[in-house]
Amino acid sequence: MPFAPGGGMDAMARTTAPFLAAKLPGARVVVSNRPGAGGQVGTEAVANAAPDGFILGACATPTVLSQPIERPVRWRPAELTYLAQVVEDPCGLFVRTDSLFKDLPELLAAARARPGDVAYGTAGIGGDDHIAMLLLEEAAGVQLNHVPFNGTSQLLVPLLGGQLQVGAFNISEALPLLRERAIRGLGLAAEARDPAAQDIATYREAGVDVVFSAGRGIFGPPGLPDPIRKEIEAAFAAIFSDPAWTDAAARAGLPLKPLVGAAYRDAALGGEAALRALWSRRPWRE
Repeated sequence: MPFAPGGGMDAMARTTAPFLAAKLPGARVVVSNRPGAGGQVGTEAVANAAPDGFILGACATPTVLSQPIERPVRWRPAELTYLAQVVEDPCGLFVRTDSLFKDLPELLAAARARPGDVAYGTAGIGGDDHIAMLLLEEAAGVQLNHVPFNGTSQLLVPLLGGQLQVGAFNISEALPLLRERAIRGLGLAAEARDPAAQDIATYREAGVDVVFSAGRGIFGPPGLPDPIRKEIEAAFAAIFSDPAWTDAAARAGLPLKPLVGAAYRDAALGGEAALRALWSRRPWRE
């Protein structure tokens, strides 16, 4: 797990682990958090592990694609073994319940009046939430102040404490705090409103044509032998058809979009051209 405990990636991995162990006879699955450099440290550990099936990684898209664009890393996205996507989690913007910003148009108006003054936090440079914010800035013609953290759980403390104006993270990460009325949603970069948070308008409803989500799944190192790959893929296919899994994912607030094997690989790598085009316009190195 290349991010700190407590975020959406961690929730995905820890919810999945016991089901994966149950579908692989004799296996024990341990989630080991190895955060650092916006996910680079943990991703490199998996990408350079022996291809024996004993070390797998939690994969975040677009991060697995965006980091090699912005800086040298020890993996090539096309060489990784994409096993199964579990979640597609829309990006959004959230504030404390007492924030002066009531909705996305108000935040954008403030950003236009004071370019670079409104600060937002993300889980890291080049991650899904940062990319979504660059697209938002470009589409709305505004400039915001990015404050990167080492995982979503790290930015929640200053957000809830009032030191950070806006948090950019995913709807699954927001749901517990929304239920407690600790935060409010300003907008969601989704095709439609989330069934669990119907009061949060989409960016498109606010006049900004941006749709962007985090893909979260499991990958292995390059060269994972076919018998091992097929066994793990079959285990995920069995998990995704298990009603107990659906119930557990719902309790964890995971917005499921299961993909196995080649379908996951195609989805994971499919956004690379758009990211390179964005980099040419708005390089996100900071």
